[in-house]
Amino acid sequence: MYSSEDLQLLASKGITEKQIEEQLCCFKKGFPFLKIDASASIGNGILSVSPQEAGTYLNVWEQYLNENHKIVKFVPASGAASRMFKNLFEFTSASYDVPTTEFEKKFFKDIRKFAFYSDLNAVCKKNNGHSVEELMVSGEYKAVVLNLLEEKGLNYGFLPKGMLKFHHYDDVDRTAMEEHLAEGAMYAANKSKEVNVHFTVSHEHMPFFKELVAKKQALYEKEFGVKYDIGFSEQKPSTDTIAADMDNEPFRENGKLVFRPGGHGALIENLNDIDADVIFVKNIDNVVPDRLKDETVYYKKLIGGVLISLKQKIDNYVRLLKSGKYTMDDLREMIEFMHRKLFIRNPETKNLEDGELALYLLKKLDRPIRVCGMVKNVGEPGGGPFLAYNEDGTISLQILESSQIDVNNPRAKAQFESGTHFNPVDLVCSVKGVDGKFDLPKYVDKNTGFISYKSKGGKDLKALELPGLWNGAMSDWNTLFVEVPIETFNPVKTVNDLLRDQHQ
Repeated sequence: MYSSEDLQLLASKGITEKQIEEQLCCFKKGFPFLKIDASASIGNGILSVSPQEAGTYLNVWEQYLNENHKIVKFVPASGAASRMFKNLFEFTSASYDVPTTEFEKKFFKDIRKFAFYSDLNAVCKKNNGHSVEELMVSGEYKAVVLNLLEEKGLNYGFLPKGMLKFHHYDDVDRTAMEEHLAEGAMYAANKSKEVNVHFTVSHEHMPFFKELVAKKQALYEKEFGVKYDIGFSEQKPSTDTIAADMDNEPFRENGKLVFRPGGHGALIENLNDIDADVIFVKNIDNVVPDRLKDETVYYKKLIGGVLISLKQKIDNYVRLLKSGKYTMDDLREMIEFMHRKLFIRNPETKNLEDGELALYLLKKLDRPIRVCGMVKNVGEPGGGPFLAYNEDGTISLQILESSQIDVNNPRAKAQFESGTHFNPVDLVCSVKGVDGKFDLPKYVDKNTGFISYKSKGGKDLKALELPGLWNGAMSDWNTLFVEVPIETFNPVKTVNDLLRDQHQ
């Protein structure tokens, strides 16, 4: 089945034949759709925090910071920015030469408002002998765009998002990565004023990130009075997945096996390698300038406080269960806690003997915890919070994507569409229990990957996406959803999003 060349390739990636067989099996049988019990809403899975409660949670977080725990801000930042500029790439190859679509018109009308404008102006003068304005007056709009996107100019079409200048300040322009450094200093600095930030980046982008850190770290340490520990990691080659042809056999190009990155679910391995008590997770493009950071920082501290309060309670229960010195009343209290606070339900628990019940409770309580901010649904694409069925018959809180839903089933489709909230990827995680660190890959639901259809060299192929980082990869975690305001969610999906007031 596999040539010696194939086996060499597998060995270099750290992938076994057994893993390949498992992946090919996934292509053959597909993935089951998830069964939804209900969409999570305020009072049913989503916590709406009153101002009074908020004060308590903020105090809990401040106290936790004072105890000098290790807190890490984890930022997936491996994606190239090419999708951000899709509309501009289309313009460069269009049959017309002047801005025609609404998108193009807006880009050129407000071009001076971009934080990268002065860099773009300088590179236009260098390459074309004219400023941006002069090129636009003479109708050379495409020359401006090419200077923005191509390597001979700013190379923005190929750089990672983290390297792009997002925000303009009086005396400086900041990239998305720098905004994360500033943000980390505002809510994740412990008593020793240490701030740990970890970026996952692609191999080809690593030098750009390291260069920027070397240039800017000391400036931010001085500005915020902190000491940064900035780490990087790459998606592991062992998390790549085999591509398959339409007959579900390994896809080959020039006789060689083709592998593809396994999507953001692969990052559970990177997360697992991080030594920390608490980890915040947030996407690279969801940042705002300093004038708007207060709200973001407030809610980050708030969900941090909710997590620590929850963890303290759960740890007490776990210690009690492990000691064996619990009463029946204690077990009833724990079931009630799971129902009311964690929204974990299983009708079968009433049939369990005392000993079995204690083991069941231990299994459910002694695992990683995540608290996820949720914003009101405003029609953004992406997943949302639901109560869903797990393999063992329990119902628990999950973040689901549309690909996990059977859209041909009218009931399931209606349940998915009735969701009141949306997942902005705003997580804070506890990855240690009373006996030390959890092994995170053990808590992945492998049945929640999905298959997408791509092509390579003009031939169709099937690609396997691993369970998403905040979907199936954290399926078997204790989860709590907290409502946060939409103002804390300001992603940059297209270059024109930078023209929104939140990014000015």
